[in-house]
Amino acid sequence: MTSTSLTTRVVRFYDSSISLLNRLQSPLLLLIRLYWGYQFAQSGWGKLHRISGVAEFFTSLGLPQPYFTAVFIALAEFVGGILFTLGLGSRVISLILFINMSAAYWVADREALGHIWNDPGKFYIADPYTFWFAALLILIFGPGYLALDTLLSSRFRNSRPVHSMAGV
Repeated sequence: MTSTSLTTRVVRFYDSSISLLNRLQSPLLLLIRLYWGYQFAQSGWGKLHRISGVAEFFTSLGLPQPYFTAVFIALAEFVGGILFTLGLGSRVISLILFINMSAAYWVADREALGHIWNDPGKFYIADPYTFWFAALLILIFGPGYLALDTLLSSRFRNSRPVHSMAGV
């Protein structure tokens, strides 16, 4: 076997591997959305059902307008979690949830946040981490093909009238 033939085979194998892995991207993003969207919604639902306790906790953290903040966060997590799961408004919802989890780090787990570079173990064992990371993944990569965003985008793209330059 010549070195050119071996190189060609290695390149083909690499290309097919990349192609396969690329096809797994959307199913992975779907699984992330389904699991963590449900977790966000469940967390928000729980906060809504014990809103006064959440407001008391927010008061202890020194947050302004603790009752309003508790309701806002609970609704952001509940409604945002549902939309995140469906892949509807994914990038905006992911940004809101990412900011929410960043604020959770800042307010409730500041020590863990402070160790992001020098002791990352403390950072990623903190409660907000997996929520934060899931929101970041969808924010950066989008919801994948298996999302309502994709369905609606393709429908609107296909239903738009094509404007002609004739007569201009």
